[in-house]
Amino acid sequence: MAGLATAATLLGVMVPVAGAPVLALAGGAGVGAVARRYGTDTGRFEPGLVLTRQRVLGAAIVLLGLGLPVGAVLSVGRETAVVLVGTLIAGAVAAVVVGRMLALDRESAILVAVGTTICGASAIAAATAVLKPDRDRVAYALGTIFVFNVVAVLVYPPLGRLLGLSQEAFGLWAGTAINDTSSVLAAGVIFGPAAAHFAVIVKLVRSLMIVPMCLGLHLANRRADTTAKSSVLQAFPLFVALFLAASVIAGLGMVPGSWTAPLASISAWLIAAVLAAIGTSLSWRQLRSAGSRPLLFGGILAVILACSSLALQFATGWR
Repeated sequence: MAGLATAATLLGVMVPVAGAPVLALAGGAGVGAVARRYGTDTGRFEPGLVLTRQRVLGAAIVLLGLGLPVGAVLSVGRETAVVLVGTLIAGAVAAVVVGRMLALDRESAILVAVGTTICGASAIAAATAVLKPDRDRVAYALGTIFVFNVVAVLVYPPLGRLLGLSQEAFGLWAGTAINDTSSVLAAGVIFGPAAAHFAVIVKLVRSLMIVPMCLGLHLANRRADTTAKSSVLQAFPLFVALFLAASVIAGLGMVPGSWTAPLASISAWLIAAVLAAIGTSLSWRQLRSAGSRPLLFGGILAVILACSSLALQFATGWR
């Protein structure tokens, strides 16, 4: 998994539209397919695969918090609150309505929805840590996110110019409506350096929604589980609390500025390792059985987010 994560990370630098998470998942799936094709015994690797899937993910999410200092988040959050929160609400409502119309299973709907509305692969990874969904659903959700990442990078910059958006206005649009950080950055760079800078900051603020998302999913699962007897505090996901603590630590200036980029890179590398581990158990038959509805669901949500963000920007004077 370490080897696959490293290879995916290096390739992701060269192909930022694809990104390391999707490449790692594809690499893991390829290794798994070759092993099944030739009957290779992978039992010796199972302890490492299980450890990666179950433990490494939490560490990656906590490290992500070290790159989100509370002070900076609150500052940008105040400026963009109406657009950011309004877009998230529109996406959440649309996810519920459209998910029911398409009769999607609960896990697929949640994974595609959080990936589209919050933070791409990182949000899907965090939701996976809470829900423990089937691995093929995780893979399909990531595939859906990837498709619309590519579309966004190609479509957003020319549309932004056609609409006459300023650098900051385009950065806000990209940061609130494109789901994965790598694609937000790619679209911003195409539009202009100022747009790229502001888009990434907005995207990092949006990433903090991982915390209430995880808490909400966790509490919903507890209500559905009638046998649960522990208190909310006892059952609260530890990685969420550590994520918040990491953000506070970063906000207090206890993390040197020179550490921010390396920590973010380590977090991304760990997420890639987790997705590579998930990929080893996947097969094309599993993905094909999911059908086209999750992809349609993701496409509808992506369009709703784009339109909602633009409408709120124009209504609040961001041009």
